[in-house]
Amino acid sequence: MDGGEGEAPVPLFALHELPTRTDDDGHAVAAIPNPIARHSLYHPTATFFIAPTDVVLRDVLFDASSGRGQRRQRQQLAAYHRAGPRREVAFDPVRVRAAIVTCGGLCPGMNTVVRELVVGLSELYGVRGGGVFGVRNGYGGFYSEEEPVPLEPETVEQWHKAGGTVLGTSRGGFDLGRIVGAIERRGFNQVYAIGGDGTMRGAVKIFEEVRRRRLPVAITGIPKTVDNDVGIIDRSFGFHTAVEEAQQAIAAGHVEAESAVNGVGLVKLMGRSTGHIALHATLSSRDVDCCLIPEENFYLHGAGGLFEFLYHRIKKNGHAVVVVAEGAGQGLIPTNTDAPRRDDESGNPAFLDVGAWLKAELKAWWEEEHADNLYCTLLAHSAIHGVMAGYTGFVSGPINGNYAYIPMAEVAEGKNPVDTKDHKWAWVRSITNQPDFIRAGAGAGATS
Repeated sequence: MDGGEGEAPVPLFALHELPTRTDDDGHAVAAIPNPIARHSLYHPTATFFIAPTDVVLRDVLFDASSGRGQRRQRQQLAAYHRAGPRREVAFDPVRVRAAIVTCGGLCPGMNTVVRELVVGLSELYGVRGGGVFGVRNGYGGFYSEEEPVPLEPETVEQWHKAGGTVLGTSRGGFDLGRIVGAIERRGFNQVYAIGGDGTMRGAVKIFEEVRRRRLPVAITGIPKTVDNDVGIIDRSFGFHTAVEEAQQAIAAGHVEAESAVNGVGLVKLMGRSTGHIALHATLSSRDVDCCLIPEENFYLHGAGGLFEFLYHRIKKNGHAVVVVAEGAGQGLIPTNTDAPRRDDESGNPAFLDVGAWLKAELKAWWEEEHADNLYCTLLAHSAIHGVMAGYTGFVSGPINGNYAYIPMAEVAEGKNPVDTKDHKWAWVRSITNQPDFIRAGAGAGATS
């Protein structure tokens, strides 16, 4: 509707239309009444089914003052078809042959998704008797010698209690021609691909090839990634579980850091291209001093750098906890510039180990720049404790790794020259290959 004078205009939306299944001649298939409407146990209400005109806006917040006092071009908001059951469907349940495939890395909930697909197709839509199949070990399973596994509700009843994926998974193995050829040969008319961004890219290629061949097959993707790096949607399954597990790792790192003198707990979390796990785990734990994510650059040395910040935090609290996402700091890690870029089997860049690198850098920084500071602190505290205990005329210092109180006179008179007969001096001589500089015929002690 149009707003009156001084009222903000209502934004218009642009509906992102979806392709629909067509017959061999390219015409839309005949509509079939939804089997849910005549379900023996469940009786849908009048508002149960979703209308074709129901949409979901991608952006739901906008500035209401942007149009006040003047006529401006209305903002076009992205809109998508609302998900849910329709009054009419395009598949006759008795003709459904659905293939379910799990790809990529493991993720909490994969078996649950497979179970609910099987149960939903069977119990809600009446797909029975060999209508649903599980493809083994990722996309390559479509054309492998291993036959797809028939899935019934009884088969998957306990799958949600198992870890990993019962169907198996793999990275790589994507051969578009062989995959689509197997889909056509086996008579599949529905494909459910469960996986991350690489799996979704593969599903797009399968969809496009299916359309090119004009096959009556519906392709859908179910995004799976603990990193929560799939675009547009609010979150992907497995993310919340990953955040909960990450909090346990942070808690353990905090305990160890707090238990050591000037301890630093370094926790590396999953997150190749995005830092959602690190972000949410940091917000939830309240024990993190610094959170490093791929989206934000950082540097180590100098004013305003990570090490300066950690020094002040350690000086204040006696310890610090750093959380780093695995994709953070990749530009800082030394690499062989002549070596070609490596990709994993899914086509994603093979990242360097930021955890091992940052640990080494932290250790080197502390030893090089702050070992004396720590030593000074321990010396000062030892002196205070000795004086407060009533001692006098002493010097505090480490002996064989333990701090002790030494009579001041002994320290004042004592010397600590290099013992040239010690093996350490012999090591120096072996490295430099220098002569002993003793004149011929002179005694061993001659130096002039």
